[in-house]
Amino acid sequence: MDDYRYLDYSKTVRLCEEVFQKNGYSAEDAAIITDVLLESDLMGIESHGIQRLELYCSGIDMGRIFPVAKPEVVQETPVSAVVDAHESIGHLAGVFSMNLAIKKAKSTGIAVVTVRNSTHYGIAGYYAMMAAKENLLGLSMTNTEALVLPTFGKKAMMGTNPIAVAMPAKPYPFYLDMATSVVPAGKLEIYFKEGKPVPEGYVLDAEGKTTINAGDFINIRKNKTDGGLLPLGGSGKLFGGHKGYGLSLLVELLTGILSGGITSNHVRIKFPAERCCHFFMVVDYGLFGDKEAIESHMSDYMEELRKSAKAYGQKRIYTHGEPGLEKRQSIIERGIAVNKKTYQELCAVCDKFGLDQKEYIKERSQ
Repeated sequence: MDDYRYLDYSKTVRLCEEVFQKNGYSAEDAAIITDVLLESDLMGIESHGIQRLELYCSGIDMGRIFPVAKPEVVQETPVSAVVDAHESIGHLAGVFSMNLAIKKAKSTGIAVVTVRNSTHYGIAGYYAMMAAKENLLGLSMTNTEALVLPTFGKKAMMGTNPIAVAMPAKPYPFYLDMATSVVPAGKLEIYFKEGKPVPEGYVLDAEGKTTINAGDFINIRKNKTDGGLLPLGGSGKLFGGHKGYGLSLLVELLTGILSGGITSNHVRIKFPAERCCHFFMVVDYGLFGDKEAIESHMSDYMEELRKSAKAYGQKRIYTHGEPGLEKRQSIIERGIAVNKKTYQELCAVCDKFGLDQKEYIKERSQ
């Protein structure tokens, strides 16, 4: 990873907590936002971690995120709830809503909570894992601003719309966290920061033609022109692009539609604020039998997958989440990886809030 620096994890935690408190959050809320944010980096997902700190600060400055807002339950049954986030930061709305779903599922066996009028909530997998840590099956989804093209279209109508599922197992839980586009938007931000070409098949330009210029995507996003990311499976139907399109619409149904909120094509357009929507579902799988037996069954199957026959030239088969969970501790010890552009942004954030760069952006010796 050329031109990358590795920041001391504990110092980076302090940096984030201080910055969010400077933006008007309580120490408790700042710690929650920071935990969600940096969990992305610890899982090796650079696109949704510390590199987004400057973007959240900008979102607060422009009135897209309201630091004083609190999520509110506006409709509720024993097994469900609708939460209005009131444009609060998505991390807090997400933790509040998943905790509510967990509490209900422990009582009733299953619970669904939908959220409207929220903002970007970080990695979807964080919330699914909240349930798994309570020995429950967790699901989380969100819509986003429209960045993804419908099959055969050139105008973005859906978000990257991730789906996350987590289930306890040994030695690693099942931890699926996937965009329904060929790549998350944050990965394009990284390509742009690093000045690298985008792999062919990720993006169509304003004319509906393939481009490998990350700047084309950045301009499409900024100016809301035609063009955007392709759905999972790519362009057309040959490799299942229509299936990725369908999965993205499924997320729209469970988030924007069920919550009474808005779909991705209206996020950041219809209102000054973002107003994206989330979905959380928790299942106590003890409804279906002995919980330990079910966990053991899942663990055995995942181990069978790992030990199954490898394709030519391949040395290992992973189960979902395994690579990130396996390396998590080593990333804490090594430090949070940031590229040159992100490092400069963090320095600027420190200057903005009067924080000593040498104290809060401390590199680990490699």
